[in-house]
Amino acid sequence: MQGKPVVVGGRPDRRGVVASASYEARTFGIKAGMPLFRAYQLCPQAIFIEGNFSRYREASERFLRILARYSPCLEPVGLDEAYLDATGCYSFGTPRQMAEHIKSEIKTKLKLTASIGIATCKVVAKIASDAGKPDGLVEVEPGNEREFLAPLPINSLPGVGRKTEAILKSLGVATIGQLAALPPTLT
Repeated sequence: MQGKPVVVGGRPDRRGVVASASYEARTFGIKAGMPLFRAYQLCPQAIFIEGNFSRYREASERFLRILARYSPCLEPVGLDEAYLDATGCYSFGTPRQMAEHIKSEIKTKLKLTASIGIATCKVVAKIASDAGKPDGLVEVEPGNEREFLAPLPINSLPGVGRKTEAILKSLGVATIGQLAALPPTLT
């Protein structure tokens, strides 16, 4: 199924929602949480499969064990996402070299790709990771956060969904840089 549009969640002729979708399926506009029948309308050639939570949990545990080898400061965020504090962890070299080791180990042991964002704070690291998907490694050097974030669309910020994005766009705010330029008194 590699390289094909795959939708996890069940059959499109039954009630249910998309649990996950391959990047190939996402190019058709398919997203997690979308009704399966809508996903089928967008991409009838997609392969629809049932989820297997026990296998996801097992893969997640293996993923987290890999990360735990690199730093004791590990904060899981979901089955396939975590924050790793690399402060003081120099066994694998620089944070970038550590990230390259992590990506390589995940690829070798789990046969999965991983996107990694490196930054001085979790929000910027998350945005950097998302910007590098799929299979990317984006490092935002200390002091370059504003330059990195400014041109990105406002919905790149965690927590900015469709409703908040619409409100901000009605105020003329389409990028993170435009949001940062608003006066603090604007509420």
